[in-house]
Amino acid sequence: MCADAAYCNGNKAVLGMSKISFKAGNMLYPLPVVLVSVADGSKETDIITVAWAGTICTNPPMVSISVRPSRYSHHMIMETGEFVINLTTKELVRATDYCGVKSGRDVNKWKKMNLTPIPSQKVKAPSIAESPVNIECQVERVENLGSHDMFVAKVVAVQVEEKYMDERGGFHLENAQPIVYSHGEYFMLGSSLGRFGYSIRK
Repeated sequence: MCADAAYCNGNKAVLGMSKISFKAGNMLYPLPVVLVSVADGSKETDIITVAWAGTICTNPPMVSISVRPSRYSHHMIMETGEFVINLTTKELVRATDYCGVKSGRDVNKWKKMNLTPIPSQKVKAPSIAESPVNIECQVERVENLGSHDMFVAKVVAVQVEEKYMDERGGFHLENAQPIVYSHGEYFMLGSSLGRFGYSIRK
């Protein structure tokens, strides 16, 4: 790393750096890719794959997902103000892709992908049994941003797969082989490089 910005900018060749201008766009990768399960007032349900998702607050626990208004699931979230974020794994990668390219208007994704709806604790939308983590959310507000609407939501309940718990109450998501999304492809996570705070521990 170069401490002198002026020197760095004027000596890229010396430093072995080569940058080119790229179109402005979403280059924040990799991203979590999640299955969002929803329901409407008449108990119709659907699953949508979302990569535009993230944590936005710790206390209270809050998350966001961004969904195109044209997607079938969008009106369900608008109607009920609820959804469940279901984390994805290597075993769920085909279902993750399928639920992102197929519309609930045309196919029952639960049946097609052999996914099991189970009752959630505090929201009416079902959770996905095969997912290691189910995050139940209630919408606080909707931001109309352009191509997508962002649903800002409070986390009201979480269910986790018991087999990934250790004897001390720790949860090991890495054992579920979680996946991420990057530039149109799905990847598994690699090996651990360190634990939070390791750089300042003596």
